[in-house]
Amino acid sequence: MRGLNYIQIPGSKTHELPPLLVHRQEPVPEGQEAEFASVMPEAEEMLADTDADSEILEQRKFDLALKLTEQYKGLLAHWLWGDSVLEWIRQCEITFECEETLRKLLHPNVWPHAGRASFVTLLLEKHVPTDGVALERAVGLRLTFRQPPPIACFSNQFLFYLNSTVADTAYRTWSHLVPRNDVSLLPPERFHFEVLNLS
Repeated sequence: MRGLNYIQIPGSKTHELPPLLVHRQEPVPEGQEAEFASVMPEAEEMLADTDADSEILEQRKFDLALKLTEQYKGLLAHWLWGDSVLEWIRQCEITFECEETLRKLLHPNVWPHAGRASFVTLLLEKHVPTDGVALERAVGLRLTFRQPPPIACFSNQFLFYLNSTVADTAYRTWSHLVPRNDVSLLPPERFHFEVLNLS
């Protein structure tokens, strides 16, 4: 894939990796009105000056606020996936350290070492179902934000246009920090793991 080499693993054994525990976005609790209200000024700022009726303007502002809130929920879903993937990579590192055949395959560099992007590629090659979440973007968001910021921290420009660009750039930059000749992929047929959705 992508012209890169697979790591040569001695033997023919299929190695069991820890389960990928995917944390789901929890239902929005009572009082979401406060969160929704925080995007209303952003929605109002996006509306062009017009002589439309105030009822129409209010409806447009409400619709925009709904769209901004949906964009934020999508960002949260991606961030949670990214957080789950990074935690899974940590667990995989422990597994590799405990198994003689795998121990020498990972460089012991500062975490999260860019070479760990091979685990993300493994997930992609295994066709892990993500419910529409782009894994590279999800990991990029998690690398960008240690915790998911509240909706009030984001501008409408970020939510509509920039969040995917920022996340994609973060992932691409991180994953390309490894010299090209040092990049090796994990052969998907040699690894098995479960994906468990947590709610």
